[in-house]
Amino acid sequence: METIDPRILRFISQHHVLTLAVARDNTPYCAHCYYAYIREKNLFIFTSDPDTRHIRDVVEGGNDRVTAGIALETKIVGKIRGLQVTGRLFLPKGDGMKEARKAYLSRFPFAALMSLHLWALEPGFMKLTDNRLGFGAKLTWRSGNEHENTP
Repeated sequence: METIDPRILRFISQHHVLTLAVARDNTPYCAHCYYAYIREKNLFIFTSDPDTRHIRDVVEGGNDRVTAGIALETKIVGKIRGLQVTGRLFLPKGDGMKEARKAYLSRFPFAALMSLHLWALEPGFMKLTDNRLGFGAKLTWRSGNEHENTP
């Protein structure tokens, strides 16, 4: 696996909402989710009720391949930054669930008051566009797993 550029990691740590995109029966859908990131495992953790459309589309549709985006909102073209991610969505189990819960509650302590249904997004590909490095400058990372290296 390639080393993730520290600028990508810094961008991930500076934000807390991702837009998750899924597809079922050739019909796309998206949802905005608060996330925690487990750097050591390269996992985005978020909570979504199993009855939400985006989770049902993944589970019932049998397609765990998803995309996500994280963007800095700005009208200043020279400051535009955004991360695109493709990967696999799964339900953490056992120790993985304990670690996911710890990471999520560490980032969002108020979530301890709600019922958590934690999910993990394991990236296979990430692309950060950062206009501060030059107009349209891009930094990419690939997992090294052939089926994950999209686009």
